[in-house]
Amino acid sequence: MRKSLFAFATLLTMVACNNKTAANAESEEIDEVSLEVMNEQNTDYYQAVKRYLVSEIGKDYAQAEYCIPFYSKVDIDDSDPEDIKFWGNFWVNNYNQVGDTLKCISGGNHPGLMHIRKTEKGFEVTAFDQVADGAANQTSAKKIFGDKYEAFQKYSSDDGWREQCIIDQLEDYATEHNLTATMYQDFGWPAKRFKLLEE
Repeated sequence: MRKSLFAFATLLTMVACNNKTAANAESEEIDEVSLEVMNEQNTDYYQAVKRYLVSEIGKDYAQAEYCIPFYSKVDIDDSDPEDIKFWGNFWVNNYNQVGDTLKCISGGNHPGLMHIRKTEKGFEVTAFDQVADGAANQTSAKKIFGDKYEAFQKYSSDDGWREQCIIDQLEDYATEHNLTATMYQDFGWPAKRFKLLEE
C-alpha cells in the first residue's frame, strides 16, 4: 500500500533512514492516519497539481528525459469549488535514465499554497502562492500556511519520511510510464533502489 503523500526536501539534503527507532514511532502513526485521509480525497486534485508542477515549474529547470513532480499534502480546503486550497510541499526533478538508474540533473523545492478550480473538464491550478527564498522564507511560510505551519514544519523536517515518499512516488511514476529503471541518484549521492526487482 503506497503512501504517496510526501516528497523529499531538497536535492542535497535527503538523508537515508535505515534504522527505525522509538523516535520514528509517532511519525509512523501519523503516516497511517495521513494515508487514510488521502485515500478519501478526489485524486484529480493530485493530477492537477502534478500537471502544474511539470508544465509551469519544471520548464524553468534544465531539461532531461523525464520531468517528475513530487508533492506532500499538508491540508486541503475544498469547501469552495472555485478556489480549492491545497497547502503542501512541492518539488520537480528532471532525470535522465542511465542503465537502470534515474539520474537527477536538475530540480527544486517549492512549498506553498495552490489554488485549484473545478471545471467541467476536471480540476486545474489557477494560482500558486510560493514560500519566499532567503531571509523572508520563514515569515513567508508562516503567512501562507497560517495555523498549518507547525504541521508543514514537522513533515518537512522528517528525512526518513521524505525518502520513503520519493521511493513511493518514483515507483508510481515508473509503473505509469513503463520505465525499466529500478534505482535513482541525486547529484553527489550514491544510487538508491526505489523499485524491487521481480523474481
